[in-house]
Amino acid sequence: MEKTTYNRQVLKADIVHLGLGAFHRGHQAVYTDLSNESMESPWGIFGINLLGSADLVDALNSQQCLFTVVEKSATATTCRQVRALAGALHTPASGIQAAINKLTEAQVKIVSLTITEKGYCTDPQSRRLDLANPLIRHDLTSPRAPQSAIGLLVEALRIRREKALSPFSVLSCDNIPANGVLTRNAVLDFASQLDAGLAAWIEQQVTFPGTMVDRIVPAMTPEQFAVIEAETGYADPCGVVCEDFRQWVIEDNFVAGRPQWDNAGAMFVQDVVPYEEMKLRMLNGSHSFLAYNGSLAGYEFISECMADPVLNAAVFHLMVDEQAKSLDLDLHLDVDQYARLLIARFCNPHIKHKTSQIAMDGSQKLPQRAIDPWRTLQARKVQRNGLSLLIAGWLHFVLDAVSRGQTLADPLNDEFYARVTPQDSSWERAHALLQIESIFGTLASSNAMFMNEVRQAFVAIEKDGVHAAINHVLQQENV
Repeated sequence: MEKTTYNRQVLKADIVHLGLGAFHRGHQAVYTDLSNESMESPWGIFGINLLGSADLVDALNSQQCLFTVVEKSATATTCRQVRALAGALHTPASGIQAAINKLTEAQVKIVSLTITEKGYCTDPQSRRLDLANPLIRHDLTSPRAPQSAIGLLVEALRIRREKALSPFSVLSCDNIPANGVLTRNAVLDFASQLDAGLAAWIEQQVTFPGTMVDRIVPAMTPEQFAVIEAETGYADPCGVVCEDFRQWVIEDNFVAGRPQWDNAGAMFVQDVVPYEEMKLRMLNGSHSFLAYNGSLAGYEFISECMADPVLNAAVFHLMVDEQAKSLDLDLHLDVDQYARLLIARFCNPHIKHKTSQIAMDGSQKLPQRAIDPWRTLQARKVQRNGLSLLIAGWLHFVLDAVSRGQTLADPLNDEFYARVTPQDSSWERAHALLQIESIFGTLASSNAMFMNEVRQAFVAIEKDGVHAAINHVLQQENV
C-alpha cells in the first residue's frame, strides 16, 4: 500500500469540491495528495455532494476521510491510500446553509467541480445559462437557499464580497469544451439576473481556469469493491478502482494560489483548448460511439467492445480518420500513437467501464463529441461516416429504450417520450429526435447532407445490424 507521509493534522479546506464522485476521488484528490508530499504547507479538500444519498459522505466521515485508490494496468496493480480529504458533507442531510458556510470560510482559495454537463444548467447549443432550467428558476427566486451548483457559487461569492473576503477561483474538472469559459458564463449570467454590481465584481475578481482531465474511473460496483478487498485485505466503501493512466492539463490562472499539482505530473499551460478538444473528440467521442453501438451489439463493458475486431477497427478509424482531422490546433502530436494509447487503455480488461454509464446524459454530450466535429469535417470536405454511425447509434439507443418504456438517464428523457411516441415508422421517430434543437441545432431543417448521411447509417443499423453497418463504412473508407 502506497501512501503519503505529510501531516494531515494541519489540513484545512483550502479547496472545496462540489461533486464528490468516483472521478474526483480517483483523479484530483490523488494529484492533491501526491503534490502535498513535496509542499511545505499541504492543501486540504473539503467535499460537498448536492445530490444522491448520504451514504458516501457518511462512510468517508466515519473513516477520517481516508480512502483507497486501486490503479490497474493490463499487467500490474498499485494500491494507494489518499489522505488529502479534510472533510465532507451532504447538503440534503446537512442543509444548504452548511455548504454556504464552508464556501465562505476565509481560507478557501479554490472551488472545484465535477458535476457533469447537466450540473451547469446551460443550454448545449448557446452554452449560456438556461434560465428555464427548474433549478435555476428556483435559485433566482430563492437565491439565499440555492439548489444548483451555480446558485451556490454565486451566493458564496455574494457573501465573500459583502464580508470583504478574498475571492476564490472556480475550477471546472468536467469533460466539457472550454469548461472554464462555460462555468464563467453560467456564473455571470446567474449573477447578472440578481445584481449587476455583484456580476461586475465576479467578472473582475474571480478566475475560472480551464482544465483537461483524463483518467478512466468507472462507477463502482459490488464486483469492484470486492477487487479492493482482495487487493488490500480490507473493505473500503469509499474506494475506487481505476486505470493507471492519469493526465491533467490546467490553465494557470488562480487568484489565491494553487497546489503544486505539477509535482504530481499535472501540466500548467496558457491555453487548455487544444488538449481538451483532442481528448473530448478522440477519447470521449470514441467512448460514446462504443457506448451506443456497443450496447446495440450486446456488450456491457468497453473492454468487451474492444475485443470485437469490428468495433476495435471502427474506433481506430473514428479517432484517426475523422476526429483527429476535426481538430483546429496543432499539438505536434503523433495522432496514430495517441490513438493506439487510447485503444490500449480501452482494452484494459481490469477496468469495468460500463457502456451504460458512458451512455448517460447523451443529449448533453453529443454536441461536443459528435455534432461539432461532424460540422467541422463537412466544412473541410472530410468523410464523416463514423460520426454519422455514432449519431445513428444514439438514435437507436434512445428509441429502443422508449419502445421498452424504460427511463433514460438523461435530462431530456421526458422530451424524448413526448416527441417519438406519436410517430409511426422508426425513421420518423428518429427524425423527431433530430429536431431537438438543444442537441442538433437546426441541422434537421438546414443541412440535407447531415440528414441523408445519418439516415443511411440509421437504416443500415436497423436493416443489417451494427457489425454490417460498420463493415460497410470501413469498406467505403478503404475504397
